Amino acid sequence: MIAFDLQAYEPTDTLYLWWLADPAAPRLVGELRMARALKGVSLVYASSWLASGFPLSEDLPLMDTEFFPAGKETAVGAVDDARPDRWGERVIRFLDKPPRLSVLDFLFYAGDERFGALGVSVSAEAYLARATGPLPQLADVDEMDRLVRQVLAGEPVDEQKRRLISPGGTLGGARPKSLLSIDGHPWILKFNEPGESIDTPLVEHAAMTLAEKAGIRVAPTRPIPLPRGHAVAIRRFDREGGMRQHAISANVAFKAAGEKPGYPELAQWLRRRGVTTGRRHQAQMHELFRRMVFNILIDNTDDHEKNHVLLMDDSGAYDLAPAFDVLPSGQALGYQQMRVGTAAADSTLDNALSECAQFGLKKDEAIAQVKRVCETVAAWKTHFAHTGVGKADIESLAAQIDRAFLRDQRADLLSRANR
Repeated sequence: MIAFDLQAYEPTDTLYLWWLADPAAPRLVGELRMARALKGVSLVYASSWLASGFPLSEDLPLMDTEFFPAGKETAVGAVDDARPDRWGERVIRFLDKPPRLSVLDFLFYAGDERFGALGVSVSAEAYLARATGPLPQLADVDEMDRLVRQVLAGEPVDEQKRRLISPGGTLGGARPKSLLSIDGHPWILKFNEPGESIDTPLVEHAAMTLAEKAGIRVAPTRPIPLPRGHAVAIRRFDREGGMRQHAISANVAFKAAGEKPGYPELAQWLRRRGVTTGRRHQAQMHELFRRMVFNILIDNTDDHEKNHVLLMDDSGAYDLAPAFDVLPSGQALGYQQMRVGTAAADSTLDNALSECAQFGLKKDEAIAQVKRVCETVAAWKTHFAHTGVGKADIESLAAQIDRAFLRDQRADLLSRANR
């Protein structure tokens, strides 16, 4: 990559999309254009990509045409996942103060460390992207925490330190976060929000490691002590050995397929587009079922479609990425953000079992899967305490996780499964 001087950037109606699976050998994908009527971003593939590339998502087939976003203030297809999240946009607005706040400009300002393997350049001849400098290290965490609090308070941030809170990296959410390097690999570092009554980053680490006990692949997490509470570091799964992996959110996959967001719908998408080697697609569908049940029982009602990611392999098939952003929401909504079963998004185990066949499971197999998750979640207090979550925080969470609505469902299912 050739670093581009941010001071030289001026709003433009055209930028260029690049493929960065191997950052040392970038390839031009096409031209990004301002779609003014939609206040969004369109894409035209380059002739070289049409000749030897692949569709970035199902709604972007290899055709010589201009593809427009389906909705307002979005980018088209998989390009939409290359945008900064809400926190990233907030950082860009506050620190960079762009003269224009369009989707196209946010795509540029997100920088080179964005999610997935796509990059945005000011040139079609070379990959000229915004660069923010080397990623911070663990030794910088306390300073990063201080800078995040300055942004939250609307206080000026020293220009020389702005690289410590770069805007790129994740798929969605307003929680304060940044990037850092641990042992040479990029991680996402998430901080507590002002006014939160519990140590949410430590709770997220506890919930993620509990999910792993329930047979769910999760992104590795590390609690990072701060002067006040913790941050949680989440290892990036779209980077490995200096290479970048193409990834799309379930949000992009659903829109491209014309589907409404739902767990059964995502399971069927994996049946159709998932990695089939060694019946991997079936294993993914079963794991997705466990993930859905775990989210119900842990009271994670923030399980929206941007919190599920699909990673493309070299053959063009997709693998369900490790779970991330899994923690009790503490809202006791009684419904999930995606459809669960015949009773829509209702947070019940009966609803989860109602369409178990869509996950490749017979009823008795599905009950066995639910039993495993129930047994794991039933011991959540012990696990949370073991990971360092304080007694007061556990008692606060218990008001939701162990409320009768969820506790009785666990007990009833275990009773049925043990008959």
